[in-house]
Amino acid sequence: MDVMNVLLLFLELTVYFAVMAGLFRLRHRLGIGIFFCALGAMHFLETYLAAILYVPFAEGTAISPGSTVLFAGKLVLLLLVYIREDASTVRQPIYGLLIGNFLTVALVFLARHHIVAPATGQLPDFSFMNDMGWLMVWGTVLLFVDSILIILLYERLGRIMRQSIGLRIAVSAMVILTIDQIGFYSALWALLDAPIDVLVGGWLAKMVTACIYGVLAWFYLRHLERPPLVAPRQKRISDIFDILTYREKYEDLLKRVGRDELTGVFDRSRLPGEGKDALNCTPEAGRPFSVLIVDIDEFKAINDDFGHACGDSVLKEMAATMQGVLRKEDVLVRYGGDEFVICCNDLDRWEATSLGDRLMRRVAALQLPPLGRPVTVSIGHATSPDDGRTFEELFAAADRSLYRAKRRRHGESSRLRAEGDLAQDAGTQPAGTQDPEGLGTELV
Repeated sequence: MDVMNVLLLFLELTVYFAVMAGLFRLRHRLGIGIFFCALGAMHFLETYLAAILYVPFAEGTAISPGSTVLFAGKLVLLLLVYIREDASTVRQPIYGLLIGNFLTVALVFLARHHIVAPATGQLPDFSFMNDMGWLMVWGTVLLFVDSILIILLYERLGRIMRQSIGLRIAVSAMVILTIDQIGFYSALWALLDAPIDVLVGGWLAKMVTACIYGVLAWFYLRHLERPPLVAPRQKRISDIFDILTYREKYEDLLKRVGRDELTGVFDRSRLPGEGKDALNCTPEAGRPFSVLIVDIDEFKAINDDFGHACGDSVLKEMAATMQGVLRKEDVLVRYGGDEFVICCNDLDRWEATSLGDRLMRRVAALQLPPLGRPVTVSIGHATSPDDGRTFEELFAAADRSLYRAKRRRHGESSRLRAEGDLAQDAGTQPAGTQDPEGLGTELV
């Protein structure tokens, strides 16, 4: 491997990304058109170098700066446009390049029919122009496909590496550039009889440049980019870019809308009858469906004695604990200040009672240092079809069940306090105060 070639490739990559990222950074002041014009102007050089200029690389392979540096960089820059702008913006250079290169081929086809006057003593090499034109068209078709695929892959990877944006960009680029290398080499082999070393060397080099571009893109987004200074434009679902690339933003919006800001669980607007975005919490005929209402005992006393910050902490711990007990398909909703509603498909009465028991044990086992005592809950539940056939009927039945549990809980607490006063007067331990499970709650 020639060290000078490697240094020159790295310098070309750095200069290219620095200038293009700088133009993108100034888009709010100078307009994004300058960035797009520069990106389009480099397309001919990119294809020209990919056709004729190859330099030695690892293990006897050869690579082209046009394909390795310019094309890979352009793909990452287009992804950067999508990340910071939107689909309607990123499609503009893609469609512009596609149409421009088709136009190039059409004009070359017409130009070759001219009667040429060799004024400079040279004749145009139409065969090379034909090859270049077809390479430009094929490269732009690949770019169109690659741009869609890299955005889809970037979105998909967001589910597992949302906080690692540099790695996410790099992995997306590596996968798509692998596909692109195979596609572009097929054209080079068909038109120019390129050797297999071009395929192998180009792939290795693109994997390296994908990693470098991922680091540079991460640095740019982390340290140089700023939020847009203008309001976002109206979005239009009009073509494949809009349809495919708004999915992640739409899913993120769905995750935020209807969520309780404190606990992160659904809020009451997602329950049937509460809002237009209600979840599917409607009992189905022939299948059991249970509704549980969970209420934190003496929550007002927690706020009064320890402050609302402590109360908020209790609510968050409660929500996290309950989510750890529930099944994936169960729906947890914060209904009010200290009340949660749980909707469970295919859960009969016995299973709902068992679920309530597990919830009470897990909540009672919480370690909350500010309180110095366990938090207890009361739970009421109802199951279809015995307690109702609609969500409204089940919710009302579960609410009545919770009321009975709270009433018994209050009566039990009053009895224990009375026995405690008597025991204190007598100097003995009050009966019934031993609670081996530490629950102190009622489930009806």
